[in-house]
Amino acid sequence: MIVGIPVESYPEERRVALIPASVPVLMKAGLKVQVETGAGELAGFPDAEYQEQGALLIPDRRQLFSSADVLLQVHGLGANRDSGLMDLELTRSGQAVVGLFDPLGAPERVAKIAERGITAFAMELVPRISRAQPMDVLTSMATVSGYKAVLIAAETHKRMFPMMITAAGTITPARVFVVGAGVAGLQAIATARRLGAVVQSYDVRPAVKEQVVSLGARFLELELETEKAEGTGGYAKTMGEDFYRRQREMMTTVVAESDVVITTAAIPGKKSPILITKLMVQGMRPGSIIVDLAAEGGGNCELTRPGEPVEYNGILILGPLNLASTLPYHASQMYARNVTSFIKNLVEDGELRLNLEDPIIRDTLLTHRGEVVNPRVRELVGMPGSASTIEEKGVS
Repeated sequence: MIVGIPVESYPEERRVALIPASVPVLMKAGLKVQVETGAGELAGFPDAEYQEQGALLIPDRRQLFSSADVLLQVHGLGANRDSGLMDLELTRSGQAVVGLFDPLGAPERVAKIAERGITAFAMELVPRISRAQPMDVLTSMATVSGYKAVLIAAETHKRMFPMMITAAGTITPARVFVVGAGVAGLQAIATARRLGAVVQSYDVRPAVKEQVVSLGARFLELELETEKAEGTGGYAKTMGEDFYRRQREMMTTVVAESDVVITTAAIPGKKSPILITKLMVQGMRPGSIIVDLAAEGGGNCELTRPGEPVEYNGILILGPLNLASTLPYHASQMYARNVTSFIKNLVEDGELRLNLEDPIIRDTLLTHRGEVVNPRVRELVGMPGSASTIEEKGVS
């Protein structure tokens, strides 16, 4: 079986789905690896390194797509709304594609993938079970994003982060408030603390308090009913508007006292909740910064414009997109390890084996034999019942 690694077509994407060090791992599993010329260059992995590890370089994109049995991508159709359509035209029936598809945010595009007869696997849907931890792309990319968010704030802010005792007097540390203590939030806390900032954090899940405190930050406790705030897999659940309104009222003072606010409350397939209102921004000191990591879902700040800086009353609001791509070397390294672990679980004796008793395979399988088979996506697009591919035809 041939695994193909194309150049990413998503605008300004610098990551690559497989790095040279991962090539021998797939070859050991009985697979051949083909890489489109230049696929890893923007991430810092030259063509020569892929050749040294045993991959075959393919100079023509159409040839790569036609020869590969399995394609590994960072952005597939859905996650790559425009250029993804051109890539889709190069695929063929029976081909497998593994990558990010944004199936919950763009479920209508999954139907187009099914029409091509592709077997697609969405890495966003890897279940949060211990055996799947090496395949957890969302965790890997959130780690990169949380780290980079603090660097953006530190570089942009008018003041330094650490406390310094100098001949010219004492410089007080910056105050950073991180909203959401998931993977991105925890990494942001750790990075801000390394830079010497005083950090506070809030999360609707009381269970994360211990992790926040262990990183040297103060956990903000609000008098809110949070027993039902944690969903499956440890993710925060969507709460009602009344909950968010009361939460905003209680956070107003903390936001006003902060030099930097980093928000991380993204919900797959849904609009990000508004946690920082225009009125709350008005209470912040001029020169303060908000870095909104939920911008791709509309943003946690009412004033966020995804991908565009906004200045309001001297406050800078940043809503960066595709942040993991700005650190492509290590982001690619982590993504490649995730996807390599996934492929090893998917392949047996050099052949694809769709064992639907395996929750990793079952939950990530989007399309197969011309049908949308993922139950969550079928429900979003209004498809009745289970796919006949699974019910009647079975899989091999």
